[in-house]
Amino acid sequence: MLCSTCGTRPSAGSDGRCALCAPTAGRARAQGLSAPAFTAPQQWLRSPEGLAKAVVVLLAVVAVADLLAVAADINVRTLIDNGFDSGFDAGFGGGFVGVDQAEADRADTLYAGAGVLQILTTLAAAIAFLMWFWRVRANAEIFDASAQPMRPGWAIGGWFVPVAGLWLPRRIAGGIWTASAQTNTDGTWRDVSPVPMNLWWGTWVVSMVFGRFASERYDRAESPQQIMDAASMMVVSDLLDIAAAVFAILFVRELTRMQGERAAVGLFPLNARL
Repeated sequence: MLCSTCGTRPSAGSDGRCALCAPTAGRARAQGLSAPAFTAPQQWLRSPEGLAKAVVVLLAVVAVADLLAVAADINVRTLIDNGFDSGFDAGFGGGFVGVDQAEADRADTLYAGAGVLQILTTLAAAIAFLMWFWRVRANAEIFDASAQPMRPGWAIGGWFVPVAGLWLPRRIAGGIWTASAQTNTDGTWRDVSPVPMNLWWGTWVVSMVFGRFASERYDRAESPQQIMDAASMMVVSDLLDIAAAVFAILFVRELTRMQGERAAVGLFPLNARL
């Protein structure tokens, strides 16, 4: 059962509160007293800064690929709109009456190329992100193992569980965020707003779900109007993906900074202090 006060650590007493939130802990903090500090070897911690920089760069590249995809989506819609009144023959790429076939082929090639670029850049960013996520999860185990809701392996495995992958990584990230929050010099706890984490996760889930829906609509579109509508949906999907990339960058930078500050405190784990 989780603590009835902070809701993040296991309860340690009959009152349902954890060691940090228990009255004895509060009195000790107020009086500036503490139990002997338990210090884990510093070499167990590994800086996530290098991986964080790689993730930020790759996410920025993903955003650029999404911008190109937006341009390709708009180009498809504009081309169909221009030839809509003149007639349509056998689907996009099959030919428009009054529209140059070479122009239609270029639009088709641009759309397909942008899609391939999105896949490649997203794959590279995902690999780097998982490496960074594993690193910060390993550090969080040292900072405060009791704040972690799942075993370390789920930091990778949680992303690949059907359906449950929509919330398991966020649950793991919440434990990392809590454990990485900077403490005051006297060992008291300081809460850090999870807004960056929530914005990242919310936009990522919405982008992924809506993107899949928009792609299916585009693949099934046959008439000119259906293709135009599907292309408009793809524009929205790509813009959501850009927003998700931006918020992911903010989340990675903020959590990396927090772990640097938390490591500087030098007391591991925090829940060893009363």
